[in-house]
Amino acid sequence: MRQYAYFPGCSLEKIALSYNQSTKETAKKLGVELKELEDWNCCGATAYFHVDEILAYTLCARNLAMAEKENLDLVAPCSACYKNTFFTNKYLKEDPDMADHINVALQEDDLHFSGNISVRHLIEVFTEDVGMEEISEQVSQPLKDLRVAPYYGCQIVRPKKDGEEIEQPDFFEKLLSAMGAEPVDFALKTRCCGGSLLISSREAALDMIHKLLKNAEESGAAVIATACPLCQLNLECYQNQVNQEYGTNFSVPVVYFTQLLGLAFGIPNKRLGIGSELIAATPLAPFAKK
Repeated sequence: MRQYAYFPGCSLEKIALSYNQSTKETAKKLGVELKELEDWNCCGATAYFHVDEILAYTLCARNLAMAEKENLDLVAPCSACYKNTFFTNKYLKEDPDMADHINVALQEDDLHFSGNISVRHLIEVFTEDVGMEEISEQVSQPLKDLRVAPYYGCQIVRPKKDGEEIEQPDFFEKLLSAMGAEPVDFALKTRCCGGSLLISSREAALDMIHKLLKNAEESGAAVIATACPLCQLNLECYQNQVNQEYGTNFSVPVVYFTQLLGLAFGIPNKRLGIGSELIAATPLAPFAKK
């Protein structure tokens, strides 16, 4: 069994609970053991890195040090948590003076950052470590004829790794195909959803969401699949506001890739958190298992 330190992040405790549920269910099916960090803390999200960069790095370093203690690579399903933790791991390995400074603070918890583990996004673990062949073998209910827009968002490919395609990635499409679904040609798949811009500039944020929804609808997608709680929140929760602002009539379900994967594995809806959406995921009904 493949084993990882699991950092769910704050969103998966409440607003993205269905992501947490479906992550655990699908990981178990694929022989992936996610050992949740016993005393994990917030990664600082987006804002804290602009308030106090050193303390923000310390937050992420604390989670990394706990994973190091377990001698396990750290996995984050949230794209923001992944980006912040990935860059902290990278920067502190490149700046030993900063690492020493942060380790003074970590001593209070009997922790030490060494930089000897990797940080992975959950979708990377599934597509790279598990692989399409093993995933296909577990599919008992192919998502036949389900047209899905694969929405990477801007953060999964943002921490560029050696040899990684960041302009036109296709691992999400390959994953959807392994489930039996039909990935559509979604041109804006790596475009930002606006993140927390809604707080400071509602007009600009709604414009970004409008463009994404319009592109998904024009591509013929029945659903949008995402791997980020904030992307899911923005694209689903603000559709009504976009409709009011632009005179549109969008009603596109936005689900997590793990929920689709769980359906393909024959896992019951309730265990995947399906049914808790604001926009009913009716295109998934033919694959639902109670």
